[in-house]
Amino acid sequence: MSLERPVNVAVIYYSSTGTVFSLAKAAATAAEKAGAQVRLRKVRELAPAEAIASNRGWAEHAAATQHVVEASLDDLEWADAIMFGSPTRFGLPAAQVKQFIDTAGPLWAQGRLVGKVGSSFAATATAHGGQESTVLALNNTFYHWGAIIVPPGYADPVMFAQGNPYGASHTSNNGEVLPGDVELAAVDFQARRVVEVTKALKLGRQELRSA
Repeated sequence: MSLERPVNVAVIYYSSTGTVFSLAKAAATAAEKAGAQVRLRKVRELAPAEAIASNRGWAEHAAATQHVVEASLDDLEWADAIMFGSPTRFGLPAAQVKQFIDTAGPLWAQGRLVGKVGSSFAATATAHGGQESTVLALNNTFYHWGAIIVPPGYADPVMFAQGNPYGASHTSNNGEVLPGDVELAAVDFQARRVVEVTKALKLGRQELRSA
């Protein structure tokens, strides 16, 4: 049996200076190569313009990514699988990501997020700066939605090199270092695993409906 339609994957992220954007782009590309239809979406910026302008890297990244569509609730409903990406703010996801998640109450109340696949990735400025806690905090959302969390685990050798089985992550040295080959390979694997599991779930559901 083949799928009635391709797997839909929404990669939804926030990035101030480009670190998480690099991971999100890699995840979106990997999911597409694995056969999924993909929407790469940034969440709405909440910081005032003067704060962005005061940081050269932040201002340059904001200007360079104006073409990226802002995430909407339609993206959540459309998706079979959702990947959240966020920098860490005191061991938690950025406020911009949390604000977007908080708008999903109507979909949650209607049960329209149940059964979707969820997975998360993160970045921190420093080593041990909260990468795991940020991924776990994002995944708490999926528990409440009744989603099926798919971590990368240590299911590929690259995860032993990258070191975070909860989700791909990166240490940016305060925004100075973009993800390298190992980090990009880790999020690539994570995205491919998300597509693989989502395909299997969709096929299983099709078989149940046709039984």
